[in-house]
Amino acid sequence: MLRRLPVYLLMAAAAVLAQANAALAQQTINFSLGYFTPRGPDARVEDDVLNVNRTFLVFDVDEFNGATIGGEWLVPLGDFFEGGAGISFSRRTVSSVYDEFIDADGSEIDQDLRLRLVPIALTFRLLPLGQQSAVQPYVGAGIGLINWRYSEFGESADFGAGFPPIVFEDSFVASGTQVGPVVLGGVRFGGESVTAGGEIRYHKAEADLDDDFAGSRLDLGGWTYNFTIGVRFGR
Repeated sequence: MLRRLPVYLLMAAAAVLAQANAALAQQTINFSLGYFTPRGPDARVEDDVLNVNRTFLVFDVDEFNGATIGGEWLVPLGDFFEGGAGISFSRRTVSSVYDEFIDADGSEIDQDLRLRLVPIALTFRLLPLGQQSAVQPYVGAGIGLINWRYSEFGESADFGAGFPPIVFEDSFVASGTQVGPVVLGGVRFGGESVTAGGEIRYHKAEADLDDDFAGSRLDLGGWTYNFTIGVRFGR
C-alpha cells in the first residue's frame, strides 16, 4: 500500500489540476488559523509514548493543544463538489518533571517534550447547497501525509547504578512522514472575492519509535478547529 501511495497521490493531484482550467473564475486560496487538540489519553494507540511517559513524568496530554496556521488551494469540480490541496503547521513544547524522584541536590529533574506536525492533505468535498449559495456548508474526506518530529530534551535519570539515579543532560529525536485518513466539515459564507467560515478537521496516523523512547509508538491523530478566510481569483 505504501509503495503505491505516491502514485495515488499524483493521480488525485492530477484530477484536481485537470479541472482547474475549467473553473478558473471560481478558485479559492484559503488561509486558516486554528487550534489543534491531540487524541486524549484514553483514545491513544497502545504503547503511545506520551501515555507511557505520563507513568513517570508529570504533564497532561492536553498541554500539547496549540495554535495552527495553514493554507489550502480549492478548485470546484462542478456545482456541488470541490477538490483541495493544503498544508498546515503546529508545534508545541511541554515541560515536565519526574514524578517520584529528584536530583541529589534536591532540585526537580526537568525534561521538555516537543511535538511538531506538518500535515499535507488532499481532500474531496461535497457542498449540498452548491457553489453559488451565499451560505455553503460542506463535508469532505481525503488522505493526509503528516510530516512529524518528536523530541525529548533536558535532564534524564539513569537508574542502572541504583538509587539515587544518575542525572544527565541529553536529547532524543525521532521524525518521519506518516499517511492517514482526513475527514472534515464546515460552513463558509461566500462572496464575489472573499469568503469566511469555520471548519472542524480530524486526521489519524501513527508512527513507530525506536528504543531511545519509553513508548514504541506515537499517536499523531487529533482534531483541528479552524477559522478560514478565502481569496477568490481568476476572474
